[in-house]
Amino acid sequence: MTRALLLESPHSNADAVLSGAGLDVVRHPHAMSEDELDEALDGVEVLGIRSTTTVTERVIANHPQLLAIGAFSIGTNQIDLRAATRHGVAVFNAPFSNTRSVVELAVAEIIALTRRLTERDKSLHDGVWAKSAAGSHEVRGRTLGIVGYGNIGSQLSVIAEALGMRVIFFDTSEKLALGNARGTASLEELLGEADVVTLHVDGREGNAGMFGAKQFSAMKPGAVFLNLSRGFLVDYAALRDRVLDGSITGAAVDVFPDEPRSNGERFDSELRGLPNVILTPHVGGSTEEAQENIGHFVSSKLGSYYRLGITDLSVNLPRLTLGTTSATRHRLAYVHRNTPGVLALVNQTFAEAGANIEGQILGTSGETGYVITDISSEIPVTALSAMQSMEDTIRLRVLSRPDA
Repeated sequence: MTRALLLESPHSNADAVLSGAGLDVVRHPHAMSEDELDEALDGVEVLGIRSTTTVTERVIANHPQLLAIGAFSIGTNQIDLRAATRHGVAVFNAPFSNTRSVVELAVAEIIALTRRLTERDKSLHDGVWAKSAAGSHEVRGRTLGIVGYGNIGSQLSVIAEALGMRVIFFDTSEKLALGNARGTASLEELLGEADVVTLHVDGREGNAGMFGAKQFSAMKPGAVFLNLSRGFLVDYAALRDRVLDGSITGAAVDVFPDEPRSNGERFDSELRGLPNVILTPHVGGSTEEAQENIGHFVSSKLGSYYRLGITDLSVNLPRLTLGTTSATRHRLAYVHRNTPGVLALVNQTFAEAGANIEGQILGTSGETGYVITDISSEIPVTALSAMQSMEDTIRLRVLSRPDA
């Protein structure tokens, strides 16, 4: 039976979905290093991870049997997507399932920092009664600056506006503003206006180090800063300096450049012990509701790809869905280099072998093409050998009776 390996304890509902797709599920509770993962993937065709395990080009290249990787998270920067695509490994994630959880954490932290609840809480835990309105503000009427107006940023925009905040945003892509939110022409414009700055950008390589001393200096004096997106985006030493000199009055950080691989390991950061700074262990999407949604969503995508070759919402392969008919006997899932004439060669091979095409769909993305073909007859071995030997072939799978 084909094995699926799940790391970092995604929700248990993933097991039933993958088992239903014909996979034998094996779990490991923690993240793995590159060497550990390389060893653990022997005989594994489907891999599930969360945000801590890194899947490198070496690991992918060493395991040609690996068909798919599921990131039980929003981000996929922990996976070498280019290597996965070159080897025909489909990658799936959960782009929407934990959006609400991240937004609610951001709202809670904005209010907590603006009211300086962290300091009030600490005083009482230290046995000191220190009732004061000094430095405590309502969020109503204050300006929220959202950097990255995607799924999370736009939903945060709506909720913040409902709280009475004025919302501005900056995104490198043109985005439709929701409600009364207003896009700014530049990041610098946003930083000069916002009382609260919150980052919600993706983990692409070009965003690394995007927020440092220059950006913190451009922020409005007395502003609050949040990062619930990626740890490597921010120079935290620069943030520490601005918190200590009082120009930034509060910060909330949920993600870090180097995070422990398992619970109980020691955590170090230059932000520890700072006043009015909230540190959380990458739990933006870690609510029971979000993890249940993510578990079902990602495992369903992995199961559909394993059984039916469907790549709907794949991160790296062309996104294709093809229904089957009662006449379908075999389905071929063919990943290839996007070269003109490949589909013609494929169909010529089927015709010469006397195979009858029942249904077919082609998609291309960049340098990669993907074809799903349903056959209502037997497929001669010579036809499969011919396709495997084509110069542009990356991966060919034959799925018998995919509707069974």
